[in-house]
Amino acid sequence: MNSEQLIEMICQAEKKTPLIALVQSRKPIPGSYNQIIFGSQNQILNRLQDQLEELENVTLFCLARNSAMDLLNIETLNARVEYGALIRDHVTIEDNAVIMMGAILNVGCFIGEKTMIDMGAVIGARAQVGKRCHIGANAVLAGVLEPPSAKEVVIEDEVLVGAGAIILEGVRVGHGAIVAAGAVVIEDVAAESVVAGCPAKMIKMKDKKTESKTQLMEALRKL
Repeated sequence: MNSEQLIEMICQAEKKTPLIALVQSRKPIPGSYNQIIFGSQNQILNRLQDQLEELENVTLFCLARNSAMDLLNIETLNARVEYGALIRDHVTIEDNAVIMMGAILNVGCFIGEKTMIDMGAVIGARAQVGKRCHIGANAVLAGVLEPPSAKEVVIEDEVLVGAGAIILEGVRVGHGAIVAAGAVVIEDVAAESVVAGCPAKMIKMKDKKTESKTQLMEALRKL
């Protein structure tokens, strides 16, 4: 989807306030699990309204407020998603990808086969990440919902992005490139090059020594 389509979808979406209700009641509440109820605000309040005479105490936990988009259903993914990853709907995750704890994947982004998104990394709206990449811990790939004319970040295959690096909207990182930890990338990165600094500049082309230090481990991508 392009930005205009995503914006329209978000604007038209039914806004939801999902809740968890912990209920103490003299009788079991229909549709609850051990007196715990999950659902939207209206669903839960309507259900409890029918049981008012039996209720002793209700504690509500609000998970989101007027949310325009659900989280992605990860049950059918052929990928590894660790605890605490936050993945919105309309995200594509290909086979054997790895999404680590605390990673955030926004709407419309794409994660290629055998790519690892490390802890706390932020993959912005519509960012495209190719196959067998590693996006380091706390790295940020800028998202583009607004302005809608902005181009998305594109990370080609077999790229390594170091921890804490920031890649701004519209940047394309070429095949096999390496972005050093903490770099701020504001322009395209050539294939097989190594960039570092703020703003990032090419410091050399990849060599055998660099490749040995940045080798991706196939075993970590097996399910």
